[in-house]
Amino acid sequence: MEEHPLSLYELNALVKRSITTYLPDTYWVQAELSDVRSNYSGHCYLEFVQKEPRGNNLIAKARGTIWSNVYRLLKPYFEEETGQAFVSGIKVLVKVSVEFHELYGYSLTVQDIDPTYTLGDMARRRREILKQLEEEGVLTLNKELELPLLSQRIAVISSATAAGYGDFCNQLEQNPYGFVFYPRLFPAIMQGERVEQSIISALDAINAQLDNWDVVVIIRGGGATSDLSGFDTYELAANCAQFPIPIITGIGHERDDTVLDSVSHTRVKTPTAAAEFLINHLHDTAEVLEDYASSILQAVSTRMMREKTRLSRLVERIPMQTLMRLKDEHYRQERVVKQLETALQSRLTKEKHHLQMMETQISIASQRRLVKENHRLQLLEQQLKAASPEHLLKRGYSITLKNGKAVTDASVLQLGDELTTRFAKGEIKSVVTQK
Repeated sequence: MEEHPLSLYELNALVKRSITTYLPDTYWVQAELSDVRSNYSGHCYLEFVQKEPRGNNLIAKARGTIWSNVYRLLKPYFEEETGQAFVSGIKVLVKVSVEFHELYGYSLTVQDIDPTYTLGDMARRRREILKQLEEEGVLTLNKELELPLLSQRIAVISSATAAGYGDFCNQLEQNPYGFVFYPRLFPAIMQGERVEQSIISALDAINAQLDNWDVVVIIRGGGATSDLSGFDTYELAANCAQFPIPIITGIGHERDDTVLDSVSHTRVKTPTAAAEFLINHLHDTAEVLEDYASSILQAVSTRMMREKTRLSRLVERIPMQTLMRLKDEHYRQERVVKQLETALQSRLTKEKHHLQMMETQISIASQRRLVKENHRLQLLEQQLKAASPEHLLKRGYSITLKNGKAVTDASVLQLGDELTTRFAKGEIKSVVTQK
């Protein structure tokens, strides 16, 4: 035993002096946030962790502190720059000083943060999700749907109390053309950890009454940019990409598109921009219909002139004596002819309106049928691929063949039978030696 043993406090003090001496500077450290919390005084206490590159096991951990004078500046700066809340689970690059306290032990005090590192990690995760959706063949399914000509029945996914929802409805109602829209709210949580599941539940509710809607609009107004991470998830993106009617997003940001924006049919910046898009789309449809109506009226007018000219030529061929006999009859029937022309014009107008209504109904029914059948065929194609032998082999299964036929029951085999076992890549030969 040493002559002068150290007390625990003396040993910790020695460690503290050593750290102060040999690690006097600040250091930029890459780590993942864990257990982030702040108290009444405004200080933030957290843990920094590092996991195995190909697993979830921790290989390093350190207690961290952000004092209130730094935290009140650092947190809003980070969230504004990244659009990501300063919460557990994100990767950060922080500038720290190394501290050691005789009572509380080793810790890292945060002095600064580099948002560009987190932005890079978020962008990587977005790319990975989009790549997975592309490999599954669903990335552009919603974009390939045709927006109905008369997109007036609108299923709106938003928070019931959001200002953006009110702005959206007011914009539709006060459109300068007098168009009538039929929006209905499917409430969802648009910020926080429950965004993904809440929106998926709203989509399920809309899908249950799909024939009632022409388009889905997902809008969010007035929220913080730090709440956008909920729109960058695989499950939400996969649901939206495969939804059978067009989805329009307007979740109130101007930065790079979220994953949800990337898979939706149309992305706009704000709820009012989403309303403006629908108004303009209906206006374009109305102009096309007006062109059709003008063409029909022009064709009728041309036909009337042609028939009037033909009638005049026929009259000229009638002998004069006959014309004299018919003169009195002509005057008597002149009023009847005018009445017939008026009735014909009225009938033509009515038939033209009927024709327009039939064209609209046929177009809507055809488009809706085509969209449903196309989506059904795509789902069947995915199911067939998933059930194919080649797909099962790639997942690690194998097929044992005897004389070219699959063996499903070992009792049919005899000693000495030659077997072929086929894998996803290659095959092997074997002989039954024991049963």
